[in-house]
Amino acid sequence: DHVDIDFLGRSNIGFASAPGSNANSAAEYVIAGLLDIGQRYALDLEGRSIGIIGVGNVGSRVAKKCAAMGMAVYLNDPPLQRQTGDAKYLPLEKVFDCDFITFHTPLTFEGRDKTYHLADEKFFKSLKQRCVFINASRGGVVDSSALKSAIRSGRLRAVLLDVWENEPNIDIELLKIVDLGTPHIAGYSLDGKIAGMIMIYRAACEYFAVKPKFDLRDFLPEPAVPELKVNPNITNDQDVLLSSVQKIYRIDKDDTRLRRILDKPVENRGEHFDNLRKNYSIRREFQNTRVILEDTNSALAKKLIGIGFKEVKSAK
Repeated sequence: DHVDIDFLGRSNIGFASAPGSNANSAAEYVIAGLLDIGQRYALDLEGRSIGIIGVGNVGSRVAKKCAAMGMAVYLNDPPLQRQTGDAKYLPLEKVFDCDFITFHTPLTFEGRDKTYHLADEKFFKSLKQRCVFINASRGGVVDSSALKSAIRSGRLRAVLLDVWENEPNIDIELLKIVDLGTPHIAGYSLDGKIAGMIMIYRAACEYFAVKPKFDLRDFLPEPAVPELKVNPNITNDQDVLLSSVQKIYRIDKDDTRLRRILDKPVENRGEHFDNLRKNYSIRREFQNTRVILEDTNSALAKKLIGIGFKEVKSAK
């Protein structure tokens, strides 16, 4: 969002980015949020519908993980629809009736696919009553005033926000009324950070015609939770998924840390938001953890693998 690529090219200055390096991290964040909200509101996710707006690196992974949990997935991505002609990419109005809506678009200000304030007053009034709304893309995709009105009117059952307009000086009144709020850290797993670093490193090596010496394995430590055993006394699949995910990542703790901003003087709130990002604790991805389960062929085992755990081994 912040780099003038054309200028760099005209100036013969090399540039590299790391698209997709933190996509799995962001997708796992959404799964953690869905499971948390499911528990808070006694919602069974299996069989519920979710509309995914933006089906790129993150959105496509969210789609696969949600499908693995038994959710009915509906996709909206106009550029991809035009590129592929695939009928699975639906018009925006076709996802309005979903139980959940999650945003994973870039922030664009012009053109036929402009996303700035895509979620405006008209958008929220079009959603299914008591929909759950999630934004882990860019803050400017959502009109904060319209979102606050939708929450206060009771149209939305729950809201999860990782991104905000005017970061780091976020809307405090909005934070007070969302169910889960976090400081733009969805993609902040250590795995994602290291993957991004390696992508930039390899691009720099290529630019300077240097052979790369390092890869991801040279920098990632052993996970804090290499293995976890499923409690056989928990019979509900969704409860097992929540328990397993929470052993790796507690999204509610990120929410608690952000809400401490409410106790800060106004002039220090932006600094608090920035510090949460700069000093973010180590978070590993599900893929580093093996699950021990009695029945490795069960629907539950497939769900655990589907949301990203490394493998499921028999407890017998």
